[in-house]
Amino acid sequence: METQFGYSERTLNNFKTYIRDYGWIVYKNAVEPDFIERINNDLESGYKYRRSIQEKNGISENMDGTLHHLLDRNNFSIPFLEKMYCHDEITYFLGGNYILNGINAIIRGKDEGTYVSNPHRDVRTYMSDAKLLIQMIVTLDDFTDQNGATYFLSGSHKTSHKPDETFFYHDAERAIVPKGSIILFDSNIWHAAGVNYTSEPRRALTLGYSRPFFKQQMDYSRFLGYDFVAGLSPELKQVIGYNARIPANLDEYYQPPHLRMYQRDQG
Repeated sequence: METQFGYSERTLNNFKTYIRDYGWIVYKNAVEPDFIERINNDLESGYKYRRSIQEKNGISENMDGTLHHLLDRNNFSIPFLEKMYCHDEITYFLGGNYILNGINAIIRGKDEGTYVSNPHRDVRTYMSDAKLLIQMIVTLDDFTDQNGATYFLSGSHKTSHKPDETFFYHDAERAIVPKGSIILFDSNIWHAAGVNYTSEPRRALTLGYSRPFFKQQMDYSRFLGYDFVAGLSPELKQVIGYNARIPANLDEYYQPPHLRMYQRDQG
C-alpha cells in the first residue's frame, strides 16, 4: 500500500513519534534539485569503477546496480556530508555524537534483482531498544509503485522475528515519494526494494549513521588519509570518524588527550 508520510514542516517531535511508532519517516523535497543532479552524474563513473572490481573478484552475481563506499575526496560525498542533513534527528536517535557507518547507492534497472530485493534488516543482530544505527535513503528519482519504491513494514522494528514473506508484502507500505526526499528509518525495521517495471533507472543513496564505537563498514579516515582532516570542519571531522580512530601502534596510542585517535567524547 502507499504511504503519505512526510511533512511540509519538519519537527523533532514528528520524528520522535514516527520513528517510535512506525520505525520510519519521510521528509519530502529535502535535497536541492541541482545537488541531486550532481549526485546522479557522479554515480555513472562511480558504478563503472565498482562494477569492474566486482567482476574482477568474481562477486558480480546479484550485485547489479550496487555502489558501495562512495566517500571520496573528489565527488559529491564530502559536500553532501557537510550539509548535515537530519543532524538533529540522528543526534536524538543515537543519543549524542555519531559517525558515518556507510555511504552507498542503488541504481535499480528494469526487472533487475539484487540482495536488497529480499525483505531484510540492515543489522544482523536485533538490537531491540539499543539504538546503535540509523539508516537514510535519499531518493535520486521519484519513487513510484512502478519503478520499485521501497517497502517498509511499519512497526516491525519492535519485534525480533522475521515476518512471513506473504504477510510482509500484504502489510508493508510503499514509500511513494518525490525525487529529493529523505527517508530515515530504524535499522531494525524490515524493508525491501520493489521491482522496477519501467525502462528508466530508479536511483537512491543509502547511508548509515552509528554511535562512534560501532565499527564502520570501511575505515574512511584511513581511506581519505589522516592529512585530509586538516581541511575539515569540526562537524565533518566527527561524522567521517576522525575522532573515533583505532591506534595501529604504540606511538599512536601513547598521546596526550587532545591528540588521541579515539577521543573521550565518543562513548
